[in-house]
Amino acid sequence: MRRYIFGERDGIYIIDLLQTVELLERARAFAQDLASRGGVILFVGTKKQAKDTVKEIAQEAGMLYVNERWLGGLLTNFHTMRNRIARLHELRGLSEDGRLALLPTKERMSMEAELGKLETNLSGVAAMERLPDALFVTDLKVEEIAVREAARLNISTIGLVDTNCDPEQVDYVVPGNDDAIRSNNIVIKTIGNAAADGRARWLRQEQARREAEEAERREQEERARKEAEEKAQREAEAEARRLADEARAEGQAGVTETTPGEQQAAQAGGEAAQPQQAGNGR
Repeated sequence: MRRYIFGERDGIYIIDLLQTVELLERARAFAQDLASRGGVILFVGTKKQAKDTVKEIAQEAGMLYVNERWLGGLLTNFHTMRNRIARLHELRGLSEDGRLALLPTKERMSMEAELGKLETNLSGVAAMERLPDALFVTDLKVEEIAVREAARLNISTIGLVDTNCDPEQVDYVVPGNDDAIRSNNIVIKTIGNAAADGRARWLRQEQARREAEEAERREQEERARKEAEEKAQREAEAEARRLADEARAEGQAGVTETTPGEQQAAQAGGEAAQPQQAGNGR
């Protein structure tokens, strides 16, 4: 951390705040851009100076958080953790429906204890359906396991880094005092607000995209309906013409065609008329 230290006074290192401002802005821009593309940031802060702020800001930003205890393998063994998250949702459903209260006392108490434990450790990641796109940690030493898991999976990391930490462990270094509540609040809120702004932009884009898709779908349905009506009308007109042609053809055939009996009767009538005409002449 030497390159981020301004000086020393009474054995206490003083961080160069000009660099803090510059690097915090870099981290803020990254968080906002990531969230604006639908990315998810996992906020991690289990120490008392940060845990309440981490929970509040992450919830406001619509992001994931861990503020009580990091469960080993949350990222690297996500398949197993997903089963625990599913169990949390199952127990929540039993409790909300009132079915948990109908169980025998011993079984009910056991499930309530399990639900309480899962709520404590996994409530902040209950909506995590896939690995996060980035990690934000407030103390590299306290959250060492989380940082290592993110590094193994090549997940980008933003970190509030104090003078007793190794900045090479994170991708976006924010030099600062990780023990001071005020310092934690400033950095957490800056990253959280950036994530909230980016997510709001993404939600607007998604809403506009869904509306455009819905409008396109309705337009296609209307176009298909009109085409079907026009096709049905053309078929009806063609059928009407065909029936008219058949009727006209049948009428003409009735006028021109005669049966053999009708022909014989016509000839007999002609022969009988000739003598009568001759007698009248005489």
